[in-house]
Amino acid sequence: MSSVRIDIWLWAARFFKTRPLAKRACELGRIQFNGQPAKPAREVHVGDMLQVTTEGGEFQVEVLSLSEVCGPAAVAKTLYRETDASRESRKKLAEEQKLMRKFAPAPESRPSKRDRRKIIQFRGRG
Repeated sequence: MSSVRIDIWLWAARFFKTRPLAKRACELGRIQFNGQPAKPAREVHVGDMLQVTTEGGEFQVEVLSLSEVCGPAAVAKTLYRETDASRESRKKLAEEQKLMRKFAPAPESRPSKRDRRKIIQFRGRG
């Protein structure tokens, strides 16, 4: 196997839980292939650099091997290598988010029915 579709590889490497989610991320431009937005059918080869944006953060990875099946997590981690800069920036972002929680304390109790209605109205859904 010399190449694999990028959406299949992202799913096999466990960046996304399902292949349709990986395909959707490609369509929305959250996957960069060597600095260019990647379409789902783009072929990935060993040595390619990918920039993947997920809820977990932004990953810059190098493709080390190819797979078309979603196997165990230990195998999925061998498919790529994350760059040091990417790892450091994700750690820094996680620390910043952790510190921000101190400035926004959790409410003392659950919102009442009236409070919930105000929240829904404020968000524009009601």
